[in-house]
Amino acid sequence: MKTTSIPLALVATLSACQPSKHDDPENLKAVLVSYFDCISKKDFTGMKSLTTTDFVIYENGKVINNDGLIDIINKSPIVKATYSFDGFTINVDNASGSMRYFNHGEFVKDDTSLTTRDWLESATFKKVGNEWKLDFIHSTVKK
Repeated sequence: MKTTSIPLALVATLSACQPSKHDDPENLKAVLVSYFDCISKKDFTGMKSLTTTDFVIYENGKVINNDGLIDIINKSPIVKATYSFDGFTINVDNASGSMRYFNHGEFVKDDTSLTTRDWLESATFKKVGNEWKLDFIHSTVKK
């Protein structure tokens, strides 16, 4: 009896010391880019499919959920929006992740005027089932 309990204890100890499994950071980046692509295309169903049910954005001192963002988009005079990202720092394990990055947006109003804006942003993610979902974005206009 004692001879079998020692190997089991050793196996349990060695298992606990194994590093936790981490998911690919590119999976989180793909969710973020897809979310902003959905914003650009006004694909509101797509936006909601990429986020948790309690998703919010902190921007300009406001707390905005998907429905609030959709309302802003629908009322906006912007006819075309494109986003590009760089400077990613991503941390991910098997169930949650976070990132910080730079977001550059280009916006066309009335098919003529071009406006650009740059943000410093961070985002958190949760794994829901087997899918990564965007959980939170904090956005600050870059000076």
